[in-house]
Amino acid sequence: MPALTPHAPETGWTAGDRLQIIAGPCAIEGEDMAFRIAEHLAETCAAIDLPLIFKGSYRKANRSRIDSFTGIGDEKALGILAAVRERFGLPVTTDVHTAEECALAASHVDVLQIPAFLCRQTDLVVAAAETGKVVNVKKGQFLSAESMQHAVTKVHDSGNGKAWVTERGTTFGYQDLVVDFRGLAAMRSFAPTIMDLTHSLQQPNQASGVTGGRPELIAHMARTAVAAGADGVFIETHPDPANAKSDGANMLSLDRFAHLARQMKVMRSAYLDAIA
Repeated sequence: MPALTPHAPETGWTAGDRLQIIAGPCAIEGEDMAFRIAEHLAETCAAIDLPLIFKGSYRKANRSRIDSFTGIGDEKALGILAAVRERFGLPVTTDVHTAEECALAASHVDVLQIPAFLCRQTDLVVAAAETGKVVNVKKGQFLSAESMQHAVTKVHDSGNGKAWVTERGTTFGYQDLVVDFRGLAAMRSFAPTIMDLTHSLQQPNQASGVTGGRPELIAHMARTAVAAGADGVFIETHPDPANAKSDGANMLSLDRFAHLARQMKVMRSAYLDAIA
């Protein structure tokens, strides 16, 4: 039987039986936008007692086209993440792409995220672990859930017990992803497990070079994941997804977040009752 929440304190998990929310824009586009999103998320989660980690990429390294938006500058974007943490009292997270980035990012955020395509990069995972921060490793689109045990072991063997994993779908053909919800149970047996509700609905490798998505299924994916026992959810959200600078095709509109959050809280309560 997979371990159930609350997870042991050494994992860095503080949500207990509550559903952990990790939410924010795909990329940091500017301070005003980040503050607007963070304020809405913080007020919503506080009102219904859901713990929130604010997320935002300070730089987008994995782009299909050379003219795609990559960021507003590393120091500036990381400074905005730190400002969100200070102003709203929220933990914050961002993704890192090379071992050399880890120390700089760690000085501004609380959780370091390893992108799915990079989850097997040992030097990156070890460098993130050596910062002492929580390390959230996204499952590669090419890996089984059980294989993620090795990424978690790399974090632990680097002297850091605070490893989480995130499911974000498995490549299906050339332009789609599918989620095998059996994987949540498998990964929860060795680490707190997050469900990425938005990237799992991507439709990558479009002929245009811009990733597509199925945002109309976000609520469906959320209810299913929470019912399957996910410890937390990861959601990219934006006030105007159609004009977002990155991943707008699969983001949740910010005005829909509160309703979805309430649904997930109800589902989490039902899940806990069912396994009691």
